[in-house]
Amino acid sequence: MTEKRAAIFDVDGTLVDTNHLHVVTWWEALRQAGHRVPMREIHRAVGLSSGDLIDHLLGDDRDRDGDEQITAAHHALYATYFDRLPSLDKSADLLRTLAARGWDVVLATSASGAELTALRRAIGADDVIRGAASADDVADGKPAPDPVAQARELAGVPSGQAVFVGDTVWDMAAAVRDGVAAVAVLSGGIPCADLEAAGARAVYRDPGDLLEHLDTSVFADEC
Repeated sequence: MTEKRAAIFDVDGTLVDTNHLHVVTWWEALRQAGHRVPMREIHRAVGLSSGDLIDHLLGDDRDRDGDEQITAAHHALYATYFDRLPSLDKSADLLRTLAARGWDVVLATSASGAELTALRRAIGADDVIRGAASADDVADGKPAPDPVAQARELAGVPSGQAVFVGDTVWDMAAAVRDGVAAVAVLSGGIPCADLEAAGARAVYRDPGDLLEHLDTSVFADEC
């Protein structure tokens, strides 16, 4: 009898082409609050939860009174794109192929609520997505292992029976800390060397590239 296996996916930058939308909307939210932060630094922080992202960019010793306003501004700005978020090529095909091969497909993302609903609509594969571990479900976001562990619990598998696919160093760190095999895609804009240094076992161009090479990937191995 084949053991249960979980294919856990990050969403932003991994299945949906949204990282640069986040960069621009975080930049504007920070600008409105009087902070000048280079977009390259914001890009490197995408994938963290809102609170951790602001900590990472502005430091721990700042006045935190404006944090909620910054987060709300980012959400409002980003929400203007909800009806036209672009999925990455072959994202839905990749998820459906894995599901057809017996993998339980689960999402692990810092998005929640209406944002997560919009992202799932963009992916267009809810018929094979078993569940999602969102920001509302964990105490700590990536790079803590909590989102990956929560996604595994939704699928009911141990770490040795799961593979996590993401696009940031935070994703790779979370997977490694949970003991899950980490696979990376370059579609979020993070360099291959950085992803490998953070623990990626393999790096692919985008979901379509992973799908094309699925039979020689970790998904073809026995977990």
